[in-house]
Amino acid sequence: MTQRKGEKPTISIQEHMAIDVCPGPIQPIKQISDYFPRYPRGLPPVAPQPAGHAGPLRSALSTPAAAAATSESDRPNEDSPERACAGASASLQAVRRDEEPDVEGYDSDDSTTLGTLEFSLQYDQENNALHCTINKAKGLKPMDHNGLSDPYVKLHLLPGASKANKLRTKTLHNTLNPFWNETLTYYGITDEDMVRKTLRISVCDEDKFRHNEFIGETRIPLKKLKPNQVKNFNNCLEKQLPVNKTEDKSLEERGRIMISLKYNTQKSCLVVGIIRCAHLAAMDANGFSDPYVKTYLKPDENKKSKHKTAVKKKTLNPEFNEEFCYDIKYADLTKKTLEVTVWDYDIGKSNDFIGGVSLGINANGERLKHWFDCLKNKDKKIERWHTLTNELPGSMND
Repeated sequence: MTQRKGEKPTISIQEHMAIDVCPGPIQPIKQISDYFPRYPRGLPPVAPQPAGHAGPLRSALSTPAAAAATSESDRPNEDSPERACAGASASLQAVRRDEEPDVEGYDSDDSTTLGTLEFSLQYDQENNALHCTINKAKGLKPMDHNGLSDPYVKLHLLPGASKANKLRTKTLHNTLNPFWNETLTYYGITDEDMVRKTLRISVCDEDKFRHNEFIGETRIPLKKLKPNQVKNFNNCLEKQLPVNKTEDKSLEERGRIMISLKYNTQKSCLVVGIIRCAHLAAMDANGFSDPYVKTYLKPDENKKSKHKTAVKKKTLNPEFNEEFCYDIKYADLTKKTLEVTVWDYDIGKSNDFIGGVSLGINANGERLKHWFDCLKNKDKKIERWHTLTNELPGSMND
């Protein structure tokens, strides 16, 4: 290209880009073997380099030419294997110190614990109550962006876990070492429950704007507890364990009910007492129910055996303390079944079924035992707690 006198030289776009992006001299790429050097036999240990010089990796990469430049006084000891091994060991240790990862910097379940939980349990056999005292937790896993958590503890009884038998502590904010010192109590716990039930204790992180997060859990078979004795625990939390989903959904627990039975020989009648309910399933949007109880003595040919308690507003643990009398001969009790159902009262629409239980000769477990105890002990009031299930006894509706 010819250039006239006085004109500025022009540069094509290709030449301009080539000038700007020219990478300069290409640097050699390190080989993997550079990090694991093989030392020549008899190589003396290399003295540490001053601060501004390359690290121990470059120091370890001595060439045969450098080895040949060693002083004459060192050469008689070249063939000493002890010296060669010592030199290699010292250099490798220096390399490992610089490259070893900081384990504490990793955020994974493999290298961090979920924390520990300290609590105590006591089975009050006389009052059919299980007292769970949640003391404190230590070293919980951080769940929030600030490196802390807002932990709370919730309890479930397995099998049959549901909202009806869930208890929870208050939430403590911005801590990994919460101290609750809070006692939660399950009422209506029977000896049968103590044999077959397991208490699941979960620690969770509360979030206002999204779902609460699970931190860890521990499970205690209730058969480990001795009646009326406090047992202390300090357990490491574990990852969430699967719940047996093959469990019969028709036996989902919907709460507990305390019933008393007494056959009055003077009046020739069965006295049924509805004392109280505990941990009922919430049926309303406000998280509560408006429960009442109905009783039937079946078979009921004349349909006159229905009795109903008063409605208790906005509660999951109502106390009724009401009694109903059924005029019946003692000998006929072996042919009868007492059906007890709990309902949630709603205005302007159908009432919701909460749960039910049947006592009689065709029942089993605690329900059958309660009925037999009533028959064997005339004129004596026998009180028992019973589990409500979502099975509707018989074919009743409200």
